[in-house]
Amino acid sequence: MEHIELLFKSIFIDNMVFATFLGMCSYLAVSKKVATANGLGAAVLFVLTITVPLNWLLDTYVLQDGAMKWLHPSFEEYNLDFLSFILFIATIATMVQLVEIIVEKFSPALYNSLGIFLPLIAVNCAILGGSLFMQSREIPSIELALTYGIGSGIGWWLAILALASIREKIRYSNVPAPLRGLGITFIITGLMAIGFMSFGGMLTGGDEAPKTTTEEIVLDSDSEDYIDEEDQILMDTNNDIE
Repeated sequence: MEHIELLFKSIFIDNMVFATFLGMCSYLAVSKKVATANGLGAAVLFVLTITVPLNWLLDTYVLQDGAMKWLHPSFEEYNLDFLSFILFIATIATMVQLVEIIVEKFSPALYNSLGIFLPLIAVNCAILGGSLFMQSREIPSIELALTYGIGSGIGWWLAILALASIREKIRYSNVPAPLRGLGITFIITGLMAIGFMSFGGMLTGGDEAPKTTTEEIVLDSDSEDYIDEEDQILMDTNNDIE
């Protein structure tokens, strides 16, 4: 259940594009055709699926305070957290290079249509954001990190594919001249982001306030806390007189 909830949240609620607006440069530039958007979305999904678990291993066993104690107890005092950005980007760049080689080998047409935006995945803030969000949210296991990487990739893929589909349709629509191009694209993106916000209420049904139980306190007549009924009436009367 935890994996399903994390997958749903990373796709719809914490969507990289509509919730955090990461990766907008390639999202806007490569969303003119569905085929091109589909190819880039698949590449982003692959890179996020590989890099998020790999960077989780780096963060858990190398970067965190005392993470290197598995090498030797003397390394427990070292904290390499300041190297997070460098190592994360190095891992991402390696995977992007692998994707670029595979796409160029098996789909030259897609490689040419993506152009400069395929190698630019290495510096795509959505890719780095996936690893940094994984680190900041302290995801406890590599299985959950893999789920988060897959969900984030699917969310970005879904966003660019939806925008590309709409942009292909509105090409034949009578869009006002001042809104043509990026203007109507930003409006569509904003409307889709508002729509995705509605998914946030789907995981709040179980957040019910804990039930409070009232305990009946019975005081023994022999205890010091017990007050006789007549004594209580006398005390109330004295208070009223005063």
